[in-house]
Amino acid sequence: MNTARDLHVVLGAGPAGTALAAELADRGHQVRLVDRSGDGDAPDGVQRFAADASTTEGARAALDGAAVAYHCLNVGYHLQVEVMPRIQRSVLAAAETVGARLVVLDTLYPYGETHGAVMTEDTPWNATSRKGRMRAELDARYLAAHDEGRLRVVLGRSADFVGPGVLNSTLGGAVFPAALTGGEVPVLGDIDLPHSYTYIGDVAAGLATLGENPDGDGRVWHLPTAPALTTRQIMDLVAQRTGRPLNLTVIAEPRPFGPFDEVFMAEYAEMFYQHTEAQIVDSTAIEKAYDLVPNPMPATIDATLAWYGELLAAH
Repeated sequence: MNTARDLHVVLGAGPAGTALAAELADRGHQVRLVDRSGDGDAPDGVQRFAADASTTEGARAALDGAAVAYHCLNVGYHLQVEVMPRIQRSVLAAAETVGARLVVLDTLYPYGETHGAVMTEDTPWNATSRKGRMRAELDARYLAAHDEGRLRVVLGRSADFVGPGVLNSTLGGAVFPAALTGGEVPVLGDIDLPHSYTYIGDVAAGLATLGENPDGDGRVWHLPTAPALTTRQIMDLVAQRTGRPLNLTVIAEPRPFGPFDEVFMAEYAEMFYQHTEAQIVDSTAIEKAYDLVPNPMPATIDATLAWYGELLAAH
């Protein structure tokens, strides 16, 4: 979809935003990657840009000239309920002003507790947590803005991230370095329950595909996610590849561990149900609609261990 006005603007330079910017550039789009600092490495063909998208002026400057905007911004757990609605107001207003389509990276939080039922795009939004209700309210506003004709919006929901560059995830910086060095590997909740993880490359491919296909607008899609394994099965894959048994420490209830401090875990406690019931994401809809195939979990583990191995070697 290369047109004369083909600027794709990615808001947020975390793992998802950075991976998405690289994916869009690989697809031949002009790409602007936005965060507050505007510095740091940029993938080939990607322009870095400094703006605070939580302000009306910052979001408007960031999206100037955009054909498609991707909202991949997030904030610290303890700030989300306060800050995410403010970011939404700024981003919606800016996208509407410049006439950009808006692709939103979303979470599973609006569903709330599903008691292990498989999550599809038709699963009811039954969140009872503060952050889950907040996300559901934001999503309702996004879809309402689309339905009212203010702008075109589409939402892509992801399970927990995993992959190169992903540090602050339950399958991230607390797990892989320890697995490679023989340290304590924390695992959450009931590790014999299935738990979906979305490969960061599939997050990027799914969002880029939604950005290129306006026929998918006005609804929620689950981003391509490999079939769920149990946490124990994933740890077995990691152990096989590292060639050593893992020193697993089960975190059965919310408490600080590794990089997740008391402030984080106090906020995460209301979301801990995600580790005491099965979390199974079905992404059949987007796979069939756009011929996408999620990265198999063994290949994801291989890529992630390779990236963390290089990270450790560099330090």
